[in-house]
Amino acid sequence: MMDIADEAVIVNSSRLKSVVWNDFDRVKKGDTLVAICHHCKRKLSGSSTSGTSHLRNHLIRCRRRSNHDVTQLVTRGKKKDGTLTVANLSFGQEQRKVEALSIVNTTFEHGNRKDGSISLGTNNFDHKRSQLDLARMIILHGYSLAMVEDFGFRIFVRNLQPLFDLVTFDRVEADCKEIYQIEKHKVYEELAKLPGKVSLYADTWVANGDSKYLSLTAHYIDDTWQLKKKILNFLALDPSQTEDVLCDAIMTGLRNWDIDRKLFSLTLDNHSRYDDIVRRIRDQLCEHRYLVCNGQLFDVRCAANVVKLMAQDALEISFEISQKIRESIRYVRSSQAVQDKFNEMIQLAGISSQKSLCLDNPLHWNLTYFMLEAAVEYRDAFVHLQEHESLYTMYPSGTEWDRASAISSFLKLFVEVSNVFAGNKFSTANIYFPEICDIHLQLIEWCQNSDDFISSLALKMKQRFDEYWKKCSLALAIAAILDPRFKMKLVEYYYPQIYGNSAPDCIDIVSNCMKALYNGHAVCSPLTSQGQGGATCQVGTFGTGAINDSRSRLTGFDKFVNETSQSQNVKSDLDKYLEEPLFPRNVDFSILNWWKVHTPRYPILSTMARNILGIPLSKVSSEALFNTGDRAIDQPWVPLRSETLQAVMCTQDWMSSELEDSKSSSNPPLAICYDAK
Repeated sequence: MMDIADEAVIVNSSRLKSVVWNDFDRVKKGDTLVAICHHCKRKLSGSSTSGTSHLRNHLIRCRRRSNHDVTQLVTRGKKKDGTLTVANLSFGQEQRKVEALSIVNTTFEHGNRKDGSISLGTNNFDHKRSQLDLARMIILHGYSLAMVEDFGFRIFVRNLQPLFDLVTFDRVEADCKEIYQIEKHKVYEELAKLPGKVSLYADTWVANGDSKYLSLTAHYIDDTWQLKKKILNFLALDPSQTEDVLCDAIMTGLRNWDIDRKLFSLTLDNHSRYDDIVRRIRDQLCEHRYLVCNGQLFDVRCAANVVKLMAQDALEISFEISQKIRESIRYVRSSQAVQDKFNEMIQLAGISSQKSLCLDNPLHWNLTYFMLEAAVEYRDAFVHLQEHESLYTMYPSGTEWDRASAISSFLKLFVEVSNVFAGNKFSTANIYFPEICDIHLQLIEWCQNSDDFISSLALKMKQRFDEYWKKCSLALAIAAILDPRFKMKLVEYYYPQIYGNSAPDCIDIVSNCMKALYNGHAVCSPLTSQGQGGATCQVGTFGTGAINDSRSRLTGFDKFVNETSQSQNVKSDLDKYLEEPLFPRNVDFSILNWWKVHTPRYPILSTMARNILGIPLSKVSSEALFNTGDRAIDQPWVPLRSETLQAVMCTQDWMSSELEDSKSSSNPPLAICYDAK
């Protein structure tokens, strides 16, 4: 900024060729020339030796300028190639100190731009691309679509980039749907090229406590042996919908993605209301012979969900005990005097625990466990406090303390198992069998407790668990067998403890199912003479189905060849795998890497492993693992129309996955955010 005396004279600027002078007055005082902005009256150097770059710079940034048409900020003359040049734009506070950001040799087309882009040096400013980048940002981070109409946001964008045409809610909504279609095509092509099957899980979401949605998510292992998940559909649920309507919605989603013939399993919550839906879908798929072994492993229930339901059973029955402990902790924390007294009782009882007393949150069942665990360790201190504090009346009895200790041990196991499930972003199916077996054994022991209160609670939990075990024990066991560190040994270790004298028969059931699944995959393998149909072969009972009448007439022959080959002492992949020694157990073991390396040795069994290890035996995310309710849609997206909500929910999932993949590779993490094609 420069000081100008009253005697300053406006210089005739008609001889000045740059159009920048249309927005400035050139004023002379003595030997000093100053350019005064018409819009904000700011004074900058007007000397001919200073050039006009700083004046163009100022006009781009001038907030009071009514017209931000920077296409008028051009250098002298018109280039032969039809472009006009803005040269050496700098952002400085003083003319004499050219510093900070500088845009050099910025060009754009004169007149209307066919592609809507403006070249900024080696980069292009593209209106359409910037619109899609804005929509991607909103999707990826879960922002409200209405933010584009917020006054503060519009001011920020206008000052940041005057060239960007501000968008409306309707425009950004359309952009989100356009991005959804672009990303959906990528996912569709990825699913079409999969070498194996796809497993699906269905999850319920809520919005504002009453609206419900059903998400369908695909789980699969791709050609690089990476476990992937993709949300395929996000559907609004009508409470009046019948099971037929819901079943049709799921089947329609499968057909639209063209994965009905690729489906291997369906994972749902542990509720009997889903039984009929699973049966209907399985019957439709078996009618076309799409399922391996008639879908013997098709019906899967969520492991984390059954653990959560058992934890809720424990908390529900022990509510009065938990409430007394909750009030006891509140009393201790009611004043500093009581806290000091309680500390004296801790010393008197000789308690050395370092745990802090804490209150729980009813919405997170693991926090109730932490509350009970700490309180039980200070049990004797609470007993002494009861004797010294007459106002402390809401205390548990001795029996209630014993029961609280037992409940705490129940919840401890459930928390530990749940943490194993949440240990990895995507857990392969082999990790669940030992954890579920440990729960099974503990339930058997708890049912024998001498306290009727504890034994009746354990019996209720075991009845719920038995329903889950009946549906999922085969899938759990076979996935564990496909872990080269365990094979059949883990089943042979746990089943005698669980079944006692019936263990040999139960182990045979698992072994026979394993062989049937292997035969089913062998029939359709392009590596076997009876599997010429390759990936197009659709498997029925024991893998002997077909997709055309001609092949159907020979399905009995396929089965005959498999059985006679085995009887002729031709060792299969499965035989070789089970006979070889166990792989050493270590913390760095990756089962998917192991199967990737050993695919040439076990070509058919590796196909089976790809399909079974990709089953989502638990569908609860780590964020929702200990929540007592359904997953909730983020508030900014609750008001969206159902088709828009599906677009942003699915696209956010796809983009987040791609971003995570890029972080673990050599690709730039932001590459996915700038692919507008």
